[in-house]
Amino acid sequence: MWGLLLALATFAPAVDVGLGAPSTSVLGLASPATTKVPVPTPHSSPAQPSAGKENGTSEQHVRIRVIKKKKIVMKKRKKLTRPTPPVTARPSVTTSPSGTLDLPEKQEPDCPPLGLESLRVSDNQLDASSSQSFGLGPHRGRLNIQSGLEDGDLFDGAWCAEQQDAEPWLQVDARHPTRFSGIITQGRNSIWRYDWVTSYKVQFSNDSRTWWGSKNRSSGMDAVFPANSDPETPVLNLLPEPQVARFIRLLPQTWLQGGASCLRAEILACPVSDPNGLFPEVPMLGSSDSLDFRHHDYKAMRKLMKQVNEQCPNITRIYSIGKSHQGLKLYVMEMSDQPGEHELGEPEVRYVAGMHGNEALGRELLLLLMQFLCHEFLRGDPRVTRLLTETRIHLLPSMNPDGYETAFRRGSELVGWAEGRWNHQGIDLNHNFADLNTPLWEAEDEGLVPDTVPNHHLPLPTYYTLPNATVAPETWAVIKWMQRIPFVLSANLHGGELVVSYPFDMTRTPWAARELTPTPDEAVFRWLSTVYAGTNRAMQDPDRRPCHSQDFSLYGSIINGADWHTVPGSMNDFSYLHTNCFEVTVELSCDKFPHENELPQEWENNKDALLTYLEQVRMGIAGVVRDKDTELGIADAVISVDGINHDVTTAWGGDYWRLLTPGDYMVTASAEGYHTVTRSCRVTFEEGPVPCNFRLTKTPKQRLRELLAAGAKVPPDLRRRLERLRGQKN
Repeated sequence: MWGLLLALATFAPAVDVGLGAPSTSVLGLASPATTKVPVPTPHSSPAQPSAGKENGTSEQHVRIRVIKKKKIVMKKRKKLTRPTPPVTARPSVTTSPSGTLDLPEKQEPDCPPLGLESLRVSDNQLDASSSQSFGLGPHRGRLNIQSGLEDGDLFDGAWCAEQQDAEPWLQVDARHPTRFSGIITQGRNSIWRYDWVTSYKVQFSNDSRTWWGSKNRSSGMDAVFPANSDPETPVLNLLPEPQVARFIRLLPQTWLQGGASCLRAEILACPVSDPNGLFPEVPMLGSSDSLDFRHHDYKAMRKLMKQVNEQCPNITRIYSIGKSHQGLKLYVMEMSDQPGEHELGEPEVRYVAGMHGNEALGRELLLLLMQFLCHEFLRGDPRVTRLLTETRIHLLPSMNPDGYETAFRRGSELVGWAEGRWNHQGIDLNHNFADLNTPLWEAEDEGLVPDTVPNHHLPLPTYYTLPNATVAPETWAVIKWMQRIPFVLSANLHGGELVVSYPFDMTRTPWAARELTPTPDEAVFRWLSTVYAGTNRAMQDPDRRPCHSQDFSLYGSIINGADWHTVPGSMNDFSYLHTNCFEVTVELSCDKFPHENELPQEWENNKDALLTYLEQVRMGIAGVVRDKDTELGIADAVISVDGINHDVTTAWGGDYWRLLTPGDYMVTASAEGYHTVTRSCRVTFEEGPVPCNFRLTKTPKQRLRELLAAGAKVPPDLRRRLERLRGQKN
């Protein structure tokens, strides 16, 4: 073990600077060779701040040099590497006066997050000793906050103290007496700079003036906690002893050489009782619904779905659409009054969650939704009863179960921003569907649509079906699911923002990072997006702040996907161009993986929106296209709406659904071997699809073809008609 020599520049009381084992020393390896560290005066009572100071430290300082064999060990700048998996750090190991080590116990969070990441902690509850700019102010010091594209803009990716700030601190006001138990930190999120804190101290106060520090158990000296070694990996430190206070401060001690004192944080804290009512009552996060509000791994999810099926066997069915790369089944809960069959005239709708495994809120919302629908149906709730009687609902809570299991093992606060996003092969499933936009737009530019190239149900490109094509098994499973069931409406649940985005997701101009790229059904998609955003409590909160770097509330919390950022191969675009289904993406929360104590509130935020969005399948027209002679439904008949360059087709029974906003439309039904029929259909604001049925008559050629195929003789009238047609042709 190295011998440590502390050369004291001024006063030299016996202080504990938390150097611990030299091979992992925070103040040694992760700091410059000479580091100025403020040292509080040792005492047993809370520290009194010096004049003009509010960080509770004295004017005394030490200069530390690490010496080995009488040579100063110069600290080199840490080589920048890719982020490593999230880790759980321990408070720095401290040598007590007797020479024994004060080892902390195993780190396991006991208190939930205070709410910096989820925005339950407001901007005015955060303060700091200084800030480099407004975009690097204390309100940006939130775990997992993401920066804007430009360095130094109003939405930078951390709190950063001024370079000349010798004693920086970031402060959080809990507003109530709170039991603080731990801290999670990250560095600065930026594509231009690397900045992170490598060690910090923690102080507490009840009045923001008198402060005391977190102490090591044996030595009684201020604990110095190891922080980050890269910008993104969350690092957890539990306090040696939880502290009850109103204010908490993080005081960076060292940071990356050449960088700045920058951090993002979350505070672990439990509420404490206030028997005298001295503080305003803490708003409770809760729901009146008796549901299972917790995070479910694969086994727990499967168990819960089975329980719902057993509780409501007459309206539920569980089936699998395939397996993940690691062999986990992609389970779907079907909910309808006739589960297992497509009823003529009854639309099919779906919710998909967990495409990105670390975006866990959607998964839990769908598990809560299936419980809620079951409970309310048994209670006889008229809204739910009608929904399940008139609609066939399919809920896929986990499209990427492999990624979720990775994120779940890390935990809601330590998973970071990206781990678990991809499937086990490292594929982003939302970029993995076939790009049908490009061939459609190229055909449109050449004037081939819709006469030569259809404007709907575009086939899969040849390259996409080759054996060596990079297509995830999860993606193939969903594609075959789409082809098997005539879905009309869908939503893809994501996390990390508060906005509803709609197709197209891919920009029409090649290589454009963002560009407004509407579909022919722009009005319908804006309606659908507005319905969800307008009934989502969080999106409609007038006092909410932006999650990261864009304020979507200025636009009603909806946006065209391509105008946000281009996403080639998205499920939304594929669903629109390959099937009849209209699909949007719902970004549910700023926090991708919220703590389970926030699930009741998130359910209340989204419950009405989830139900109301499903009910939009009744918007527009619906009907059956039949053969006039046999009254049998005609499959794959094309339904065209004048003025909208996108058609839909009938299901195998001849039934169809065409989502439209209120207005008057000329609608045409056509099918191979039949005469085309056009009629007017009026869509009103009244609830329920407007019936718009068609009866088509076979063409003479089709009738002849069917008769000859059946070996029958041609009727005289048909023979004479064919002869007249031949004569006209000659």
